[in-house]
Amino acid sequence: MKTTLRRRRLDFVVNLPSSLPEAAFVAQPVKRDAHREKKMSTFLQTFLDPKKNFLARMHMKAVSTRLRRYGLRYDDLHDQYENLDIKEALNRLPREVVDARNQRLKRAMDLSMKHEYLPEDLQTPFRGYLQEMLALVERERKEREALGALPLYQRTFP
Repeated sequence: MKTTLRRRRLDFVVNLPSSLPEAAFVAQPVKRDAHREKKMSTFLQTFLDPKKNFLARMHMKAVSTRLRRYGLRYDDLHDQYENLDIKEALNRLPREVVDARNQRLKRAMDLSMKHEYLPEDLQTPFRGYLQEMLALVERERKEREALGALPLYQRTFP
């Protein structure tokens, strides 16, 4: 008897022999169809692209409006403590860009606590500064993994 369990992007095939109780089972990873995943990935990229999808364009406009009210840019929302690639990309950016980012975040928190919005003349445009560097860092990390080299950075817990 075969049963498939799906949990958090992991697929397992569970082989339950008839002689063993149902509590004892062996889980083995399922080989995924690479072509199907690539097709789904292409579909999602097309669906989420604001240039090609009206709903994505409306969402981007709504997000940019809300961020501009607090003087933030979209790349300011990335958390450097969640993803080490983002932390590395921020370390590679010029010091002035990182200082401006920190200042925008502090100003946004202050405005949020005061329940106020930024005046129209001080609002920042919807443009990125981190995406190119982040793509470079991710490409370097994937290349290192493909070559079998040790990662440049690892998360350690004290």
